[in-house]
Amino acid sequence: MKGCIQSMYILIHLTMDHTPRVRFFMVRRIPSKEVHWGKVNMIEAERRLLANALLDISNQRFVLLSESCIPLFNFSIVYSYLINSTQNNVMAFDDPGPVGRGRYNFHMFPNITLSQWRKGSQWFEMDRNLALEVVSDQKYFPIFQKYCKGSCYADEHYMPTFVSIKYWKGNSNRSLTWVDWSKRGPHPAKFLRPEVTIELLRRLRTEKGCKYNGNNTNVCFLFARKFLPGTLQRLLMFAPKVMHFNK
Repeated sequence: MKGCIQSMYILIHLTMDHTPRVRFFMVRRIPSKEVHWGKVNMIEAERRLLANALLDISNQRFVLLSESCIPLFNFSIVYSYLINSTQNNVMAFDDPGPVGRGRYNFHMFPNITLSQWRKGSQWFEMDRNLALEVVSDQKYFPIFQKYCKGSCYADEHYMPTFVSIKYWKGNSNRSLTWVDWSKRGPHPAKFLRPEVTIELLRRLRTEKGCKYNGNNTNVCFLFARKFLPGTLQRLLMFAPKVMHFNK
C-alpha cells in the first residue's frame, strides 16, 4: 500500500454519523448525504464520488467498490489492467423478466424506451471521459429520479441503461467485481471466515474467460465481494501467497 499511494486516490462515502478510524481516509471523505439501498439517492452518492474524484486531473480510471470488496491481484497488476484498458467496464444486459424489463416505467418513454432498458451490476469501472458524462447527465438521470421508484432499483438500471444508450461501443458489458448469485435472492452470497482459502482466491482469479482489449484472457475479475469483516485475518494470511505482494 505504501508504495502505491501516489498512483491511487481513494474517496469514501460514509453514513452521516460514521467517522473513519483510518487516517488515510480522513482527507478523502466526501460530503455525504443519506442513502437507502435500491433508491435513486444511491446513484446520487455515486455521482458525488465521481465528481470529487474528477477534481484531480491525474485521475484517469474510476472504480466503484464497497466495504465488502477485496482485491484479487496485487496493485501493480490491477493498475496496469485498468490504465491500459481500451474499454469501460459497466455490466449491462437485457433481462426480459420481471426483475429486468418488468421494472421499466412507461412514463420514461420516449427518452428511454423499453428496448433500451438495461440491468447490471452496480460495481462499475470507467475512464475519465465516461465519468464526466455521468456527472453531467441532465437528460436521463432526472427521468430516473422521477420514475424509478418502488421495485425499480436505480443502482441496477441507471448506469447500465445510460451507458448502453450513449456509449455502448466502448463498453465491455461486464463488471470487474466477482459476486456469487448462486443462492438467489436480492443480495449475493456472503463469505464467512472458514470459507476463505487459498483455493478460493486462486479460483476467483481465473474463474472464466473473457475479452480484454480484443484478446482472450482468463483474468476477468480484479475484485470480489461480499467478504464479511471476520474474514480479514485469513485474507491477510493467504493474500500474499496468492497475489505475491512482495514481488
